Amino acid sequence: MSEPVAFGDRLAAAFAAYGRLCVGIDPHAQLLESWGLPDSGEGVREFGLRVVDAAAGQIGIVKPQVSFYERHGAAGYAALERVFAEARDAGLIVIADAKRGDIGSTLAGYADAWLRPGSTLEADALTLNPYQGLATLAPVMERAAAVGKGVFVLAATSNPESGPVQTAELRQSSRAGRTIASAMVDGVDAWNRARPDASTRTLGDAGVVIGATVELRAVGIDPDAYGETPGLPVLAPGFGHQGGDAAQLGELFGRLAAGAIVNESRSVLAAGPEEIGEAVRRRAGEVGSLGV
Repeated sequence: MSEPVAFGDRLAAAFAAYGRLCVGIDPHAQLLESWGLPDSGEGVREFGLRVVDAAAGQIGIVKPQVSFYERHGAAGYAALERVFAEARDAGLIVIADAKRGDIGSTLAGYADAWLRPGSTLEADALTLNPYQGLATLAPVMERAAAVGKGVFVLAATSNPESGPVQTAELRQSSRAGRTIASAMVDGVDAWNRARPDASTRTLGDAGVVIGATVELRAVGIDPDAYGETPGLPVLAPGFGHQGGDAAQLGELFGRLAAGAIVNESRSVLAAGPEEIGEAVRRRAGEVGSLGV
């Protein structure tokens, strides 16, 4: 059996072939209604498959939001399995936005569900919540890399409630004023650079989640302190409807922009079922023309 292609290498290839646009697959109730679809397992399946059809061959990455499927129970999970399978068969990188986090065997169970090759919920990458300690995620990061998968660790999210937690300063730190958000970015970046093949890689297999509307220096992250080999993947939700401007990618993310994924959801999905294909093509062209 051949060795799997590393997730970071696949991500770099997707950037080169299609640009940085990632479309979120977020079938919330209002969008389902506007698309003329039922708020049911059948509706979220049809929604997801239409987005996959629109994305295939136009962009390289999609990010299904698991919660909108999970709320429909078994029927929702069956729909999600189908959407994942169709997306991966179409050559899309699938990021499961599930924000899982725990310790020990419980976290291993999540990894088995979302990252194991052959699982019915197999994705290419999984979002992780590190707030039981970044070190608790290390076994999953190792396991993911071993099978060509990736992870994205929450670091600096754009919701206003995150501020008091993510900007809290670490007392046990060699650097004065170091925030939790910056510690997460530093920790994931250091993990990538410690890999045996780090010097040969463009992008690492582990990344971070940083909201597109976050002012990085205000949360203690110096965007120009990174950029060593391999580059750090950054999943950046919040472009488009939430106010992030992809044209300012370099300004917003500094050297981190080299690994940034421009995630847009509602601004593209609002085009509706008849125009979604054109909306994806148009936005992919706009984002693809941006320099970083």
